[in-house]
Amino acid sequence: MLGSLAMRSLFLVVAVAVASLFGAAGDEGMRLWVMPRDMVEARLKKFSRKNADREASLKKMFLESGCSPDNLSEVPVKGLKEPNVVCKLPGQTEATLLVGAHVDHVDAGDGVVDNWSGASLLPSLLEGMRQIGPLKHTIVFVGFAGEERGMVGSKAFARALTDEEAARVQAMVNLDTLGLGPSEVWASESDKRLVDALFLVAEGLKTNLRVMNVDGVGRSDEESFLPRHIPVIVVHSLTQETLRVLHSDRDTISAVKMDDYIASYHLLAAYLAYLDQKLPFPVATEKRKGAQ
Repeated sequence: MLGSLAMRSLFLVVAVAVASLFGAAGDEGMRLWVMPRDMVEARLKKFSRKNADREASLKKMFLESGCSPDNLSEVPVKGLKEPNVVCKLPGQTEATLLVGAHVDHVDAGDGVVDNWSGASLLPSLLEGMRQIGPLKHTIVFVGFAGEERGMVGSKAFARALTDEEAARVQAMVNLDTLGLGPSEVWASESDKRLVDALFLVAEGLKTNLRVMNVDGVGRSDEESFLPRHIPVIVVHSLTQETLRVLHSDRDTISAVKMDDYIASYHLLAAYLAYLDQKLPFPVATEKRKGAQ
């Protein structure tokens, strides 16, 4: 899959950086697999203004990325025409990592940034984790329906978890509004251990990451999992300057800064690999600078 010399070089740079996070050379946990940039960009450009088409496209991309049909489901959501699209990637244990992004968008604009930018990354992240297996955790990738209507899809998903299932979820990673700039984390909404781990991976990759809290600006799907006592983290790219893009006719493919978007993808790919190998983990409670 990594056909070009440039992509092979990129793979090596990212893998070597992540290797330092996992320990000694030769540690099986250091492996990392990333999609070619043109494939990630192509998936981003498969957006549609129709939510039903977006759901169908995500399902197709999950299958193309190696999701077994037996592990792919469309879960109906009461009150919505579109379902949640769920792919389960089995691991060696039933301890679970949940990775989600909402698929729907508002009528204004094309909804590329909010939030096809997050949803279209799910298949690439899935394929990367599938390639580096065996995985310690079972990873569940979810394209949530109805976030713009009050997080309807994620609320339904979270409520449907049994107490035993909820207890097995060690982290919920929510991707919302990527590519407007470098990666950011909504720290005030996120579990501090997960935030510290994300900064550790970013430092290993030497990639930009900062805290940008957006309390009062909006809500997102991670909120649905807090009542189930599931640790969450939100990765986004929103700033005061780019806030005007959301829910407007400015939300088009031209609003995405591709270099930043690809950097966010690499960060998230490495982060999921790190979480799979290291959760549960103790993390120092060092205060991060840059909170807004």
